[in-house]
Amino acid sequence: MAKTIQAIRGMNDCLPTETPLWQWVESKIRHVLASYGYAEIRMPIVESTPLFARAIGDETDVVNKEMFTFRDNADELLSLRPEGTAGCVRAGIEHGLLYNQEQRLWYMGPMFRYERPQKGRYRQFHQVGVEIFGIANPEIDAELIMLTARLWKELGIFEHVKLELNSIGSLESRRNYSRDLVAFLQNHLDVLQQDPDCVRRLTTNPLRILDTKNAAIQAVLNNAPKLHDYLDEEAREHFSTLCGLLDALGIQYTINPKLVRGLDYYNKTVFEWVTTALGAQGTVCGGGRYDGLVEQLGGHATEGVGFAMGLERLILLVQEVNGNIVTANPVDVYIVYSGEGTTIAAFLLAEKLRSEAPHLRTMLHCSGGAFKKQFKRADKSGAQFALVIGETEVQAQNVLAKHLVSGEQETVAVADIVAYLTNKL
Repeated sequence: MAKTIQAIRGMNDCLPTETPLWQWVESKIRHVLASYGYAEIRMPIVESTPLFARAIGDETDVVNKEMFTFRDNADELLSLRPEGTAGCVRAGIEHGLLYNQEQRLWYMGPMFRYERPQKGRYRQFHQVGVEIFGIANPEIDAELIMLTARLWKELGIFEHVKLELNSIGSLESRRNYSRDLVAFLQNHLDVLQQDPDCVRRLTTNPLRILDTKNAAIQAVLNNAPKLHDYLDEEAREHFSTLCGLLDALGIQYTINPKLVRGLDYYNKTVFEWVTTALGAQGTVCGGGRYDGLVEQLGGHATEGVGFAMGLERLILLVQEVNGNIVTANPVDVYIVYSGEGTTIAAFLLAEKLRSEAPHLRTMLHCSGGAFKKQFKRADKSGAQFALVIGETEVQAQNVLAKHLVSGEQETVAVADIVAYLTNKL
């Protein structure tokens, strides 16, 4: 026997028993995004590696340690996308969607990061992203947060997530703050050395030290310079207006001065929705403004703001806290048949149902065998009704409709079967 081949570590199959919940969550997301008038965009999963290095930052963990990168036959350096914003910006610039325009876009699909696989975090993961271009004011930041709040209500998880908010100011503000933060931490290298990542970030991405999980380093950071003291007046006013809008709209939030997000392109508003329902606090959704990114990637200066959420973690949360989800069975009606002339009759009946009652999911048995075997398959399919066609039914142009839960059955004319099933289902 040939050796079996397993899925790559951290890249998981989504089995037929799991896809109904995925489809339910995805349909809720699509519905909410459509209700806000956002348009879908689809980008390649492979991009030129320099796109991510320029957008995310050469010294970020994503670019340094987590990307799947390879050379193609033309010796061009390519990467599987680790996130969606950079590719969305690239597509917007390339196709002339951004200059002097407003765009409200969304996408959904697989992303790839070479991380240690754990619950809710995998090397191939699925992400929903929303990106808005050409709107500078804080009203659009508020709309994004309102949109996510509405989605949490649709998914039945609103009571189990909390909004954390911060402003990280302009790029100049961040540079000034980073300089003083590094100077402060240089005096606490003995503590910083408890976390090798923090030591590395001291020279590559100092702001990421703020979200370390090391308790001793966090204690030191309590006395560090505060980012909000470095904000320019424009950033302060932007953040104040945003907070006022959220207050007026009834969206509760906590200002987290250590929230900076992990990618270099953010400025001004950053936010995360977090939960403790999955054990240790985890981020369900995160985003913020990136007003310099379009220009950084070669386009005209264009404001941007967006967010992303990982579907695997979101679905885990839905499973944990929402016990009221009812996902539809993949089959409503299962057609069984046996005897001379029944095969064609069964095919015609199945196609009649698919044409005249497309809301019904109809499965044709197809694999032969006695009625007893066919009824076992019908039960296993989850269908509510089995439609039985034998030689007698073919001659009389009837079908026997059997309810697979109650066992009740009655003979129905083929001409009336659509109305009968529509009434029963």
